[in-house]
Amino acid sequence: MIHGDDRSLQAVRARAYALAETGQFDNSNAVQKALIAEGWSNAGRAMDSDYARQAIGERCRAAAKAH
Repeated sequence: MIHGDDRSLQAVRARAYALAETGQFDNSNAVQKALIAEGWSNAGRAMDSDYARQAIGERCRAAAKAH
């Protein structure tokens, strides 16, 4: 079951990165709220790490500059 968990967390993080790159979100908290709204029940667990939050935040800022 651990591998299934890893895959589901990877899927949520991939979706988070995709959302961040749209330029519609200011920070990782906004992306997390969007994930929850989309029905990703494990969004909180996927965003637990500081690394994930930082990476998503950086993508949000980069996308905002590009748009």
